[in-house]
Amino acid sequence: MIKVNAYAANSAASKLEKYSYHLTSIGNEEVDIKVNYCGLCHSDLSMINNEWGLSQYPLVPGHEIVGEVMALGSEVKGLKVGDKVGMGWYSQSCMQCNQCMDGKQHLCGTAEGTIVGRHGGFADVVRGHWSWTTLLPEGVDMAKAGPLFCGGITVFNPIVLSGVQPTDKVGVIGIGGLGHLALKFLKAWGCEVTAFTSNKSKTEALKKMGAHNVVDSTDSKDLERIAGSLNFILNTTNVKLDWNAYLTTLAPQGKLHTVGAVLEPMEIPAFSLIGGEKSVGGSPLGSIALTRKMLEFCVRHDIYPTVEEFKMENINEAIKHLEDGKARFRVVLKA
Repeated sequence: MIKVNAYAANSAASKLEKYSYHLTSIGNEEVDIKVNYCGLCHSDLSMINNEWGLSQYPLVPGHEIVGEVMALGSEVKGLKVGDKVGMGWYSQSCMQCNQCMDGKQHLCGTAEGTIVGRHGGFADVVRGHWSWTTLLPEGVDMAKAGPLFCGGITVFNPIVLSGVQPTDKVGVIGIGGLGHLALKFLKAWGCEVTAFTSNKSKTEALKKMGAHNVVDSTDSKDLERIAGSLNFILNTTNVKLDWNAYLTTLAPQGKLHTVGAVLEPMEIPAFSLIGGEKSVGGSPLGSIALTRKMLEFCVRHDIYPTVEEFKMENINEAIKHLEDGKARFRVVLKA
């Protein structure tokens, strides 16, 4: 048995406290990871606060994990002790359903969340299935790689899924933890990138992150100026917006795709879609294979999230920083 030292919430919305537990003997297909870094994500906050009704306490959050393989089962493939690896929202899937067999393990109906019903990466050790333990490519910056396993793949997946081309004109709504990564990916993809913002004072900062154009989403004339010009819009916000206003900026056969978990129904007039053969879609994270490709793309183009680093022992300070909306743009905890 292995003793794990961690930080856990003992009830909904409570501060995290030191917590220890023991891992039983490692399974044949399991991997134990010594945690070096772990990102702090808004999904961690949602789990701490039990906003989705999935939380079980004590809860050890943390699902943007980067570390080293310290132990592995007898049937683990492609990994060895000492390998630098990462793990994201999922830690296991059934590997037998149609989705898993088709390489879409992230759509497995019984996929196991890294912090849903089990303990995550705000700890010195975390365990998962070998298939979801991703080997880091050579040259990756481990201190910044953690958020790529959640925020990164979340915005990279729809670029591939929607068949975005380098010649496309694209837009990004919401320039935060997800949106700033989307700007970086889409610029490297070769697209002409438009950032939608309600604060034009951020124009220069947005252009440094990858935007070619900045549009004031609160200015109807600014939106009219780009009407019918965009092939693809990625929404990363979780708030209610005037979706029809954004649909008017799409070119015929353009697509509005959301990865932001908008809790209210999205009001979208049917004729706004029908007339131009436009579409609306959404997606979660991406597959295991696509995560590997994304990491290689990041190393090739030197794409990383903009991060602020806290020591793991200062976890509650980091959580408050994120809750107060002060994070620019992702928070990473160093073990």
